[in-house]
Amino acid sequence: MMVAVSTPFPLSPQGQLGYDSTEVDAFLARARSAYAAAPGEGGLTSADIRRTAFAMTKSGYSTGHVDAALERLEDAFAERERERARRQAGDDEWYGGARQTAEEIVARLDRPEGHRFDRVGFLTAGYHPRDVDRLVRRLQGYFSDGRALSIDDVRGSVFRAKRGGYREAQVDVVLDAVVDVMLAVR
Repeated sequence: MMVAVSTPFPLSPQGQLGYDSTEVDAFLARARSAYAAAPGEGGLTSADIRRTAFAMTKSGYSTGHVDAALERLEDAFAERERERARRQAGDDEWYGGARQTAEEIVARLDRPEGHRFDRVGFLTAGYHPRDVDRLVRRLQGYFSDGRALSIDDVRGSVFRAKRGGYREAQVDVVLDAVVDVMLAVR
């Protein structure tokens, strides 16, 4: 007789890799503990959650389900961080900081297409500039014209690889800053 074991997420389909369930469970326990702690004392931030990665294993948790849960968790932590910062600094200072970050992002995005980010060497793969520049046009619409763009659109951005492409780490830092600004002004 087999006993069914309950898991917090569905497992990846047979033959496909999923996130290591032990790592995911340990991270979620850490996140619950951090969220239960007094704000600022849990040692885990929304940015930490955004940068979290897990090893891939057979019979691991479904990546889509875990990623969706991490996005909700990041939103909850960001909301707490925003409220704490607004209480400590006041609304004007809080929004002033978000506005300054947004201005820095816009200055980067206003660079000419194909030259918005540093390039990796010709023999190294980076993000395909056309893919990144396509997202940049959407971000420009969001920041300059108030066009609709969701945090999930930014978080879920996928870029093809291209030799001599944009330096991935630099693009990722800017996209993280975009998410921070979007979360700040929600």
